[in-house]
Amino acid sequence: MRVKVDQELCISCGACIDVCPEVFDWNEDDKAHNIVDEVPAALEDQANEAKESCPTDAISED
Repeated sequence: MRVKVDQELCISCGACIDVCPEVFDWNEDDKAHNIVDEVPAALEDQANEAKESCPTDAISED
């Protein structure tokens, strides 16, 4: 599974980082971004929860 954060939609709420910090973190523009290319199988449920928690639907599967 691969995820990406649409930088145009991200409002920097941090929900995805709170839910799954192993996959998401802040970038230099203070917006969330994915920090792994491929989400490890053990973190797929958390990554999906982070995707669902995004208030602007900025996270999509790539």
